[in-house]
Amino acid sequence: MKKNQMILGVIVLAALIGLGIYGQHQHPFDFHAFAEQFKQADWRHICIGVVCIYLGYLFRAVRWALLLRPNKKVPLFSLLGTQVIGFTGVALIGRVADLTRPYLVAKKTGLTVSTQIAVYIVERLFDAGAMALIFSSVILLAPAGALPHPEIFKKFGFWGLAGTVAGALFLAAIRLAGGVVASFFEKTIGVLSKKLAQAIGEKIRSFRTGLDTLRTPTDFLLTLGLSLGMWALITIAYLETVRAFSAPQLASITLPQGMVLLASSGVASIIQLPIVGWFTQIGLVAGVLVKLFGVAPESATACAATLLGVTFLSVVPVGLIWAQFEHISLRKVAVESEHAGAEVKEAQVEEPA
Repeated sequence: MKKNQMILGVIVLAALIGLGIYGQHQHPFDFHAFAEQFKQADWRHICIGVVCIYLGYLFRAVRWALLLRPNKKVPLFSLLGTQVIGFTGVALIGRVADLTRPYLVAKKTGLTVSTQIAVYIVERLFDAGAMALIFSSVILLAPAGALPHPEIFKKFGFWGLAGTVAGALFLAAIRLAGGVVASFFEKTIGVLSKKLAQAIGEKIRSFRTGLDTLRTPTDFLLTLGLSLGMWALITIAYLETVRAFSAPQLASITLPQGMVLLASSGVASIIQLPIVGWFTQIGLVAGVLVKLFGVAPESATACAATLLGVTFLSVVPVGLIWAQFEHISLRKVAVESEHAGAEVKEAQVEEPA
């Protein structure tokens, strides 16, 4: 872990401890009631949530294999281990391990790291687009009374859908004329900042390289279908996990409310620090449950912790075992993948525009 990340982690941890002490003083937390929530939970729902998350990893493996086809054909499920081990690394080490998956795929397939980072970029774009499309559709079609402050969420839904459409059109432009688009932004933004213009140009060219994996409309539709299917599974995992708890607001959670939780969890996971990030994610999701849906703090915290366990940490035991069989050190691979990513970035900078 880099020094600045460690410092940030210590600061966040100290802030969390301070907030916890202040909160306990202002509104004492009933730890007995908190423990009772787990005893009263219906673990069948939680198990269904875990199964959905693992099925999502299958979807990820198939999607990556399909995106590889222009460079190399591999069996559809042959990359499942790279997905499971990669996400285990992110769960335990933090976002510094984000490039573990493309690095492991490159080693497994004999392809270059740069091509797999390009695939990773495309994968992330489809993730964002699929999640935004599902979120916006559910929120905009939500019946009256399904959400608190519906006017605010409707605006989020509208702008989310508009942003998804605009992003799709922008990516289509990059796919068809990436070099021209990159040059346009470099020239226009270069008037203000040459460094920023160069960085944006590099990103656009990276996107263009990644989008080369989508050769035909069929490739696009398959990738989109897998992305939507995977996020549908994740949504079901959220709903099933929340409905496992006995609090009335949780047991009867609706699809629109589940989408709000999923979105808040996604925001919390953007800055994922080792271990500390778990508590920030639990705190944010619990806060949403308390403030928006009127759930008691003990029930909200138990539910948020279980959501983290199901959707983010449930992969860890299998990932650690799989890594042992593959003779992979997560920490070593995380460092190597970070270095490989830096080398790819330096190579892009050295390339002529």
